[in-house]
Amino acid sequence: MHAQVEPEQMDWLWAMGWRHFGTYFFRYSTARHWGEEKSVLPLRVDLSKFEPSRSQKRVLARNRDLRTVIRDTVIDETKENLFYSHRKRFKENIPGAISNFLSDRPAIVPCRNREICVFDRDRLLAVSFLDIGSTATSAVYAMFDLEDSKRSLGIFTMLEAIRYSRELNCRYYYPGYAYRGASIYDYKKKFSGLEYFDWNDQWLPFDAESEAAEGERNE
Repeated sequence: MHAQVEPEQMDWLWAMGWRHFGTYFFRYSTARHWGEEKSVLPLRVDLSKFEPSRSQKRVLARNRDLRTVIRDTVIDETKENLFYSHRKRFKENIPGAISNFLSDRPAIVPCRNREICVFDRDRLLAVSFLDIGSTATSAVYAMFDLEDSKRSLGIFTMLEAIRYSRELNCRYYYPGYAYRGASIYDYKKKFSGLEYFDWNDQWLPFDAESEAAEGERNE
């Protein structure tokens, strides 16, 4: 039986650059991406400073006809099928199975996790899995129906995660890692109130200039 991690401990782990897939905890400062060695940028949003951009407001308006349900995470056949369909968008580091990201008791192990499900009537279009700490939340994995890619459902579920995190009176939302420089994860860098972990136990305000400066210091 896997141990559960207390919410306050999860807050500390995220604040030190740690993440988890299932019950495996990890952190790393460099990674290979498209054949290049990249510096890893752990990111978080200071929820007191977040305001949606014009493009993010358009995403919210575009999806206002959809229904969002937030509940304890349960993996079923519908979500499994969505996972295998969604992974077709990856050309590198293709995810193997949803069980690589979530434990066999995903709602409570290693910590509380809730699923943000987006429906068009009864059809599941997108799911994002969100860890819940004491004063922070953290995204684990997100997936969406590729046939509805024009809806920007990945951004939409991130905005829903931010909204829900604020409802929980959390201070931070961790959207995961990105890379220094251009990559497929640059959409995570486009949120106001964004901070990055400098691997010296500090979180600093993120902007294009700070990213470039940090890159120069690490060369």
